[in-house]
Amino acid sequence: MNAPSRIYGLLAEFDQPDVLLEAAHKARSAGYTRMEAYSPFPVHGLAAALGFAHTRLPFIVLSGGIVGAVGGFFMQWYANVVSYPINIAGRPLNSWPAFIVITFELTILCAGLAAVLGMLALNGLPQPYHPLFNIRRFELASRSAFFLSLQRRDPKFDLIETRRFLESLNPKAIYEVPVLAETVAKTT
Repeated sequence: MNAPSRIYGLLAEFDQPDVLLEAAHKARSAGYTRMEAYSPFPVHGLAAALGFAHTRLPFIVLSGGIVGAVGGFFMQWYANVVSYPINIAGRPLNSWPAFIVITFELTILCAGLAAVLGMLALNGLPQPYHPLFNIRRFELASRSAFFLSLQRRDPKFDLIETRRFLESLNPKAIYEVPVLAETVAKTT
């Protein structure tokens, strides 16, 4: 990995979504794994081209639901059997059919909370600062431009070779992304 530690990576700007999609496919087939793409609207097939075909979110939601179900059932069982047992009309203390509604509600509640918190964690949010914000043209990512970012922490990343690779994709421009905003002020 031949790149200074003050560099986050390289950012290539494209004009069209299909050109960005083709660039992402070529970068993936060239062996780059740490990359991101930014566009003003969803581009069909871009997530798969970047290698984001699978996510851990369903497992997180399932785990949250299981924790909610077990927790809800245990809470009711403990309250009715251990903590405050009352024999009403001769029914058993562990009357599980009466526990179904609360168990179901806590399953849905905990699964929903796990989905929201897991999505935020997997997306790295909230993120008030990102090195790409140092590039002035990156503001166009939400309006009219398409960007492909190759990160320095990628095992294949070499500053010179990666720049050559990006130049072979015919982007509109290539930017070195500094880690801190001070480095932009010093170099411009």
